[in-house]
Amino acid sequence: MDFGILSILPALIAIIIALITKEVITSLLFGILSGGLIFCHGHILAALELVFSLMGVKVGDNALMIIFLGLLGSLVMVMNRAGGSFAYGKWAGSKIKRKSSAKLATGILGSLIFIDDYFNCLTVGAVMQPITDGKGISRAKLAHIIDSTAAPICILAPISSWAASVVAIIGDTGVANPMQQFLKTIPLNAYALLTLFMVFYFAFSKTEIGLMEDFEREDKSRLSHTKEEVYEHSDKGKVIDLILPIITLIGTTVFMMLRTGGYFEGVSAGAAFGDADVNLSLVVGSIVAIFIAFILFVPRKLMTFREFIDGTLEGIKSMTTAIAILILAWTIGGISGSEYLNAGGYIADIFTHHDIPMWLLPMMIFLISSLLSFATGTAWGTFGILVPILVPVLMHMNQMDYLHIVLASIFSGSVFGDHCSPISDTTILSSAGAGCDHLSHVRSQLPYAMLAGGAALFGFFVAGITGVDLLVFPVGVVVLLGLIFLAKRRTLKKYS
Repeated sequence: MDFGILSILPALIAIIIALITKEVITSLLFGILSGGLIFCHGHILAALELVFSLMGVKVGDNALMIIFLGLLGSLVMVMNRAGGSFAYGKWAGSKIKRKSSAKLATGILGSLIFIDDYFNCLTVGAVMQPITDGKGISRAKLAHIIDSTAAPICILAPISSWAASVVAIIGDTGVANPMQQFLKTIPLNAYALLTLFMVFYFAFSKTEIGLMEDFEREDKSRLSHTKEEVYEHSDKGKVIDLILPIITLIGTTVFMMLRTGGYFEGVSAGAAFGDADVNLSLVVGSIVAIFIAFILFVPRKLMTFREFIDGTLEGIKSMTTAIAILILAWTIGGISGSEYLNAGGYIADIFTHHDIPMWLLPMMIFLISSLLSFATGTAWGTFGILVPILVPVLMHMNQMDYLHIVLASIFSGSVFGDHCSPISDTTILSSAGAGCDHLSHVRSQLPYAMLAGGAALFGFFVAGITGVDLLVFPVGVVVLLGLIFLAKRRTLKKYS
């Protein structure tokens, strides 16, 4: 059944209410319920049955991710209470003398953890939060750096859960050598590259832009932090009490990804990462890390057995809000998906049924994928919708020379929309990882995303009109620097 423009209404309702009320859970619920009512033609009981059945399915499909979030919360909590996080913060604080160094270190760590965006968001947050706090960096800025080095680095790295998904989708269209085609999109992926460029540019900048400058200047606890408790912790903790569990988590997760992907049965490393069960790997990695933490903490009397167990339970509770938001985000994505309202199909049909000049194609696809990703809150879903539609269109039109720039525009737009959307799971997890109020993160990140998105859009326009694909990034950098200059000038004028 074709619901037309009504198919995008649930996501729009959720986004508008969230931006007005600054309360995301209620906003998502309103969006989900409106989607159920639209699909069930206003029948309230049928809508409730549909919505909560779908929610149950989404919880089941993502059960391992929910378990991982709870386990990671437990790991972070016991490391805090054992004094590991505080010892690391004290040590790193003595090595990292300036705010710029702390922001740079956060950006580098985020760029190094490229295997999976969920893993990136929560691990970088856990490790860097005490350091950035100590250097007076707001949680909103920390969340921005995390978010800007999660999806962007994952869509650029050939060995990541994102690359695996994309290569599989490209392969399903019948294109030969899908991994090779993906590799050729990397230098053309303007938004991801420009976003990473901005992370390192602003690491050395004394002025932020928009609301972020307010967070950096004013009372950070009021403006960007979530409500936190001051946890009692052992004063005997050492840096190893943080580093070893984190290394164990990373190492075990990588090992399990290779194992579940078939590496030890003769599959190549790249293919193994592509076929890996990422969520199961993260759960096993978390369990092993918690076990190592137990061996480290309890025998040395940093914590009693009872305190360790209490800490794990408190850690699970600390992730409740993030888990609730994720469940609701998955549900609204489901009700907007192809099996129900088919919002993506509606937007894609608008695009494919209009006669558009080929030189406009990269820019137009960037805009469409941005809108679709923003409305649904999922970059992966946008890949899955647009790649199978647009690649066959290029084949049919005998325009495969445009393949790489078209794929890059899909990937760029998808990450751009994902960054701007308050219902995106990566945005939610970046807030959770940084301990930042979710809507504070969304509102403060938006100006940065818009600058990089505008520069990427112009880059795709120039690449399309000249036919030189490789111009997209250098043109984007030049435009971005100009936009940053104007944005900083406006911010400084506000405080002059």
